[in-house]
Amino acid sequence: MSARVQSDPFDLASELAGFGAGAGAVVTFTGIVRDDGGMLDALEIEHYPGMTERALTDHGLAAASRFGLADWRIVHRHGRIPVGGQIMMVATAARHRRAAFDAADFLMDWLKSRAPFWKREIARDGTTGWVAARPEDEDALTRW
Repeated sequence: MSARVQSDPFDLASELAGFGAGAGAVVTFTGIVRDDGGMLDALEIEHYPGMTERALTDHGLAAASRFGLADWRIVHRHGRIPVGGQIMMVATAARHRRAAFDAADFLMDWLKSRAPFWKREIARDGTTGWVAARPEDEDALTRW
């Protein structure tokens, strides 16, 4: 059970080695920087060290308690991440698949709208703009 914030890319296979031993289900999600409009060069993610890790850990522990997780892991990157680069991963392990899937969704919905990260898009032409919260991400939280 852990949460980590780092600038370097992570290796999903290494992150999952030994993860969830003895659980009946393991669910993973990896977020990738996408370029829907063909104009994005990278995403730059900022955070407050210490505060961010604590918030991720607290939410991971809440998910473990709520869904009866055997294990959980959150890895989130910061800094400049190019299109196609990994932004983050969530892994959950539980006795049964529904709990593992629900816990992963719970963590993802929180990460998308409440985790203390600030994201700026960097376009190919060098212009930048902060990423605003999306109503559909906020709406996703209402089911929890």
